[in-house]
Amino acid sequence: MAKEAIVLLNMGGPNNLDEVEMFLKNMFADKNILTMKSDLLRSFVGTMITFTRTESSQDIYKQIGGKSPIVGHTKKLVAKLQQRVGDSVIVDFAMRYTPPFADEVVQRLNEQTVDKIYLIPLYPQYSSTTTKSSLEDFEDAYHHVSGNAVLTEIKHFFQNKTYNKAIIQRIKESIGNSEYGDFDIIFSAHGLPQKIVDAGDPYEQHVSRHVEILKEMLQDEDMNFHETHLAFQSKVGPMRWLTPSLETKLSEIKNRGVIIFPLAFTIDNSETDFELEIEYREIAEEMGFKNYRVCKCPNDSELFVDALVEIYEKMK
Repeated sequence: MAKEAIVLLNMGGPNNLDEVEMFLKNMFADKNILTMKSDLLRSFVGTMITFTRTESSQDIYKQIGGKSPIVGHTKKLVAKLQQRVGDSVIVDFAMRYTPPFADEVVQRLNEQTVDKIYLIPLYPQYSSTTTKSSLEDFEDAYHHVSGNAVLTEIKHFFQNKTYNKAIIQRIKESIGNSEYGDFDIIFSAHGLPQKIVDAGDPYEQHVSRHVEILKEMLQDEDMNFHETHLAFQSKVGPMRWLTPSLETKLSEIKNRGVIIFPLAFTIDNSETDFELEIEYREIAEEMGFKNYRVCKCPNDSELFVDALVEIYEKMK
């Protein structure tokens, strides 16, 4: 009997310290990340970045348990989604830069009778650097083995109401018994070089629209923060990136608590567990913040599972 499969796609992260170099090497070999036209130049630049960053990146992962949490969270999410959709649908996941890679997942699917594969990149907003890269990677791996299944994909889901309820739930968990009015909330999205946006990438537009949707939901829930902000994190290198930066935005907020929600991620990773939770906490404390809180990503929450079921059923 023919089966369907759902494959969740994400960037991945080192499963141990030895994989840090692999992660960096594969990321900076991606033509959607380093966008120069020359493969030779991309290889040279990528090799130099990997060489200069491997040791410092390993130090980062040492501070969060010696690995990225992304694979562990994703496995739990896959297990819950598998339970929800039943045995007639195979649920799996592939990572872009670290195992499990797309070709490994494709091989598993080809060993079973799968006639339709639903690809769901776990990026709420579309970007060529994330969604496009992950979809191309899986599709190339599948077509390389001349698979016969029909591939169906979704490119963004930031407008899905159930997914946004999962975000609201995480914010409520972070605020606890505190008063909303004592806090500003910053939706912090992973940054992007301005030149990629100028070339037509819709990521900034999607992020801005997402924040507006969430603002309305916060109002509907009487979650009346002092102010709501959008900022961008993770800038590297000298080129111009999307603004305002998270550090700049923090400097504009005085004498209040702040809640940070990582808007561009569905699964916690080094950018949430280290950059936001450790690095920016130190910056906030130096600025005088007495109350700095980072929300968890949806991860394997029941509402996120509900949202993925809705997305899958809508794709059918």
